[in-house]
Amino acid sequence: MQIRPRDLERNLAGGLMPVYLVTGDETLLVEEACASIVEAAAARGFTERKVIDEGNSTDWDAILAETANQSLFAERRVLDLRIPPRGFDRNASDALRHYLASPFDDVLLLIRTGRLQARQRSAAWFKAIDAAGAVLLVWPLAARELPGWLGSRCRAANIELTRDAIALLADRVEGNLLAAAQEIEKLKLAGVQSPVDAETLRAAVNDASHFNTFELIDAAFDGKPARVRKMVRVLRQEGTPVFMVLGAVNSQLRNALRHATGARVYVPRQRLRSLNGLRDRLGIGGLEHALSECALLDMQAKGALRGDAWQSLERILVALAGGRTRTLAKEAEYLRYPLR
Repeated sequence: MQIRPRDLERNLAGGLMPVYLVTGDETLLVEEACASIVEAAAARGFTERKVIDEGNSTDWDAILAETANQSLFAERRVLDLRIPPRGFDRNASDALRHYLASPFDDVLLLIRTGRLQARQRSAAWFKAIDAAGAVLLVWPLAARELPGWLGSRCRAANIELTRDAIALLADRVEGNLLAAAQEIEKLKLAGVQSPVDAETLRAAVNDASHFNTFELIDAAFDGKPARVRKMVRVLRQEGTPVFMVLGAVNSQLRNALRHATGARVYVPRQRLRSLNGLRDRLGIGGLEHALSECALLDMQAKGALRGDAWQSLERILVALAGGRTRTLAKEAEYLRYPLR
């Protein structure tokens, strides 16, 4: 069955499915939906979770063999699979359909992936998941939906914003939900009194002495490698989570790639110049390579590759800005942990 993200909590309250597929490019919404599933599973005795993060090649036979392994620590467990969209091939279809014909009661399969193409959503493996479990298609919020989402997010944080303040926040984050969550967290930590008007919001979240994530991305897209290096180091010193920056970079790169391939992208007019410059500098192939580099960086930040994730992030952004630097793709094999 297909579930809208806003209906997930109510659906989970009614019982668990043997398999959940969460697909989309909105990193924050995908992560929060998966977290809700894992939390609901833990409340029902699925107290162990194994994360399997697949890269370029996906061994579905090995993955689903894990479902038959007995756990030493818990009677029930969640298999949390992070699969790139290209990982769903004929082998995936055969393995998933075979497993879902008779899934194990003590295993909950959680599959998260990027946005799937229409042809993938009509494939046999997708239909098998739809029939046996639940599918969440996480679509980007439309511009008209963002103010409502921001208002709900603020209320959940016990913060009330005036209409003007919500409009200001929507304009500031430009559709990036990770950035929006970061700004709302700043407001919460600042302990501002509600209702928060636009002037109070601007004073609370703006600090001219600090760089923010989107100023960093603007510097990279505008071709300013020296400024990028400085800003990355400031953000690191301030304790900004690397995943917060990476999520924003991923989101903006996808926008840039869609724009470069002729798709309609809803971005502020002043950002179109940056997107055009990035397209002319890197080309479609370069943008695709940058997204691949971000996927490797995600693995490194999660500990699957050795090395310093912040240094790798700096190199990726410098490359976007037109600077010469080494790539993670060339080093990935050397950064992998040796087999024991």
